[in-house]
Amino acid sequence: MKKEKKTLFNEIRELKEFEKEFKGLLKKLRTLNDDMETFIKTQLNLYHKLKINVPGIVRIADLVIDKPKIYKVRKFACRSLKGKGSYCGIRIIYAYYEEEDIIEFIEIFYKSNKENEDRERIFRYYKKD
Repeated sequence: MKKEKKTLFNEIRELKEFEKEFKGLLKKLRTLNDDMETFIKTQLNLYHKLKINVPGIVRIADLVIDKPKIYKVRKFACRSLKGKGSYCGIRIIYAYYEEEDIIEFIEIFYKSNKENEDRERIFRYYKKD
């Protein structure tokens, strides 16, 4: 994913696995970079900065991880998948460190290839012993 010069958040970062998945999807979905930037500027800004409910973003509550909060994006508009709008089937999993104002992308996948998030990955990076 191409990095924004001026960001709405203190930091936006990606796990290595996310980077690899993103590059794989980018080969098929040429607009993905621009779509991600739009997603950050609109949906993430509305949800985390302006505290406006965005129906396509839900907290994964049953993880027993308090900090950071882990979210799943179920509505992501990808222009490369014409005619589907925000119901394109792309899922994004990310962590939000509220106090530090940091977004960390964990996973991106196409729902037809994989049904649910990789909980092992989430626990590997975020579960405190």
